[in-house]
Amino acid sequence: MRPPRARYFNTTGPCDPQHHHMLPPAERLPQARDLVEMDRYFVLHAPRQTGKTTALRTLAAELTAEGDIAALMLSCERAKAADDDIAWAETILLKSLREAAARSGWPEQLLPPDHLPQDPAGTRFGSALSEWCRRCPRRVVLFLDEIDALQGNSLVSILSQLRDGHNARPEGHPFPASVVLCGLRDVRDYKVASGGEPGRSNPASPFNIVAESLRLGDFTADEIAELYGQHTEATGQEFTKDAVDRVFELTQGQPWLVNALANEVIFKMKVTGTITAAQVEDAKERLIRARATHLNALVARLHEPRVERVIEPIVAGTWPSTDASFDDDVSYVHDLGIIRGTRELEIANPIYREVLLRVLGDRTERFMKANPHSFVLPDGRFDLPLLLEEFVVFWREHGEVLIQQEGYHEAACQIILMAFLHRLVNGGGQLDREYAAGTKRLDVLVRWPYTGPEGERLVQREAMELKVWRANGDDPKPDGLAQLDRYLDRLTLNTGVLVIFDRRPEAPPWKERGAFEQATTASGRQITLLRV
Repeated sequence: MRPPRARYFNTTGPCDPQHHHMLPPAERLPQARDLVEMDRYFVLHAPRQTGKTTALRTLAAELTAEGDIAALMLSCERAKAADDDIAWAETILLKSLREAAARSGWPEQLLPPDHLPQDPAGTRFGSALSEWCRRCPRRVVLFLDEIDALQGNSLVSILSQLRDGHNARPEGHPFPASVVLCGLRDVRDYKVASGGEPGRSNPASPFNIVAESLRLGDFTADEIAELYGQHTEATGQEFTKDAVDRVFELTQGQPWLVNALANEVIFKMKVTGTITAAQVEDAKERLIRARATHLNALVARLHEPRVERVIEPIVAGTWPSTDASFDDDVSYVHDLGIIRGTRELEIANPIYREVLLRVLGDRTERFMKANPHSFVLPDGRFDLPLLLEEFVVFWREHGEVLIQQEGYHEAACQIILMAFLHRLVNGGGQLDREYAAGTKRLDVLVRWPYTGPEGERLVQREAMELKVWRANGDDPKPDGLAQLDRYLDRLTLNTGVLVIFDRRPEAPPWKERGAFEQATTASGRQITLLRV
């Protein structure tokens, strides 16, 4: 007999407790069981690869094993191809229903009917569920995973059939006792898709029957430690506390990122000893450079109009729109997992923050010809003054064209300078970026490791702040100096750089931009001011 395979950190698809390190799924959704027991219909939503499918699959197995419920998980993903073809969507879903039940190993009396109802299109899915519930000796519970895959009229039809069946139950009509719709989006987007308005109850919407809308949360720092502890228990290889803390700081508990960092360190980097925070940092850089499937899916969203409308003011530091439709866009971007919350608009975690700016700056990097090695001084430190001078040359030559081409027009200046810095710093150092809507700035920290005269390992740190002088606005220099002063105080640095981009119509001609001057903050710190 072959020995059992060692468990590993999963980064593709649902988790299997026999093969993967994983947290107890039911503990991540304590409300779900109570809602099922109360025969409620509800929504479970969360970004991709956060554990929704794993949690519901486990709950379905547990409920069925207890003997009173036949709980089945059904993926709607294959029905995406049907688009507005309701009859085709129903055929695909009912075939998937029978296949999912067959895989479950249930006895014959629990299985759904194996024939298609002869009812008209638009009623067949509900009719099949009714027949199943009429024949099944247990309460039927249905988990519809990937409900987002359904499109247009097909989605409207399936949701409407669920609503009709739900509302007929008090009259003795057999229908699933509980239905859970699982996907990316919250209930407000399903209301829109099914003819209702997002902001208020609408009798045409199937979601006047939904009891709750649950969101599967990210891991806490303690849960990351618990998850990584499973690897330690199995292999003896430990993660230092600093390593676990750094993982939480970089990911904010996003489950795929937590697993991906561990997988990168253990499986791809093949670290054999104790895992340190420095190795976690290396794994982060490797993940971002490789831009794995999960990160590519994030990138693909950035140029959707609804996403751009939310992300642009975050990068630019400006105040976003205040109209009602913007609130819907914020909820949508939050459901995708790109931002942390819906009140204070911030990117969900530092890894996403890094990926976002790197992707948006790709066009700028294609214009760059400078050699990164030319910015390293003989003593190994990074030559920031030379970089700023080279940026002035680059800005005079390419800035006007790049701003016009940049999709994120209001954030174009910040994106371009970040791309310039990344290209020239990333070969030997790292960039930390901080930005959020309404701050009117973007803070940057360059960290450059080098070897001191005695052979000691040192890290050069250079802080910058980026601001934009917009039409009809005041010179941002005073605010910039005050904000940079606070940033430097937090970093315990005595010098910094303030870059002010002039976007006013009366700004100097492009060939004349790039003036350097010296300034002093209120606390006496010396600042290099660059106006471009």
